[in-house]
Amino acid sequence: MNVSNNKILITGGASGIGLGLTERFIQENNTVIICGRREDMLREVADRLPNVITRPCDLSVADERQALYQWIADEHPDLNVLINNAGMQQWLSITDGDFFERAKTEITVNIEAPLHLTALFINLPSLTTILNVTSGLAFVPLTKVPVYSATKAFFRSFTLSLRHLLIPRNIEVIEVIPPALNTDLGGKGLHDHAPPVSGFVDAVFAQLKEGKTELTYGFSEGMAKATPDDLNAAFSRMNPVG
Repeated sequence: MNVSNNKILITGGASGIGLGLTERFIQENNTVIICGRREDMLREVADRLPNVITRPCDLSVADERQALYQWIADEHPDLNVLINNAGMQQWLSITDGDFFERAKTEITVNIEAPLHLTALFINLPSLTTILNVTSGLAFVPLTKVPVYSATKAFFRSFTLSLRHLLIPRNIEVIEVIPPALNTDLGGKGLHDHAPPVSGFVDAVFAQLKEGKTELTYGFSEGMAKATPDDLNAAFSRMNPVG
C-alpha cells in the first residue's frame, strides 16, 4: 500500500486506534473521512484536524451502513481505501442474565458491520485497499472478553479468505493486528497500563512501507509467531483459574 495520496474511510476514526491512524494518514498527505456514532467526538476531531471529513453513522444499523456507502459513492467516488476499524469490547460472562443480548450487539458491530461494509465497498471502481483491524486476541482469547476475542478470531479468518478472494479484483487486503493499547476500549481505565497508541501507529506505518500485509506489534507479534505450545502457555497466563 502506498501510504500517501489516498482517499481513506476509517470507521471509528474519532478515538483510540482509529484516531491514531487518522492523525498519521493526514500527516502522510491523505484525505481522510471518519465515521462514528457520536457526533460530538467527530466534531472534536474536525475542529483539531480541519482536513478531516466526518460522517455520523451508527454501524450497528444496516440501513445506516447502506446510507454511508451511498454517500461515499455519490460524494467521494474516488475513495480507494476502506479501513474497518470500529469495534466494541465488553467484559461479560456466560452466566450474566443479559449475556446473549449484549453478545448479539458485539457480534453485530464487530462482525456483521465490517462484512457488510466490505461487500458494499468492493463495488467502488476506485477501491484498491482494505485494512481490517483484528486483535492479538484472535490468536489466544482473554476469557474476560469471550465474545470480543471470538469475533476477532472470526474477523482474522475472514480477512485471510478475503485476501485470496479479491486477488482477481486487484484489491489488496491488509490485516492490522494490535495488542492491548492505552485506549478506552472496553471502558475507561481498563487499559491504562498498556502501551500508547503512538508507538503502535509508528510500527504499522513502518510495516506498510515495507509492503507487509499482516501488521503486528508487541504481544500480537509474539502471538502471530507462536507455536501451539506457546499459545497454550499464553492462554494459561492470561486466564488463571480461581
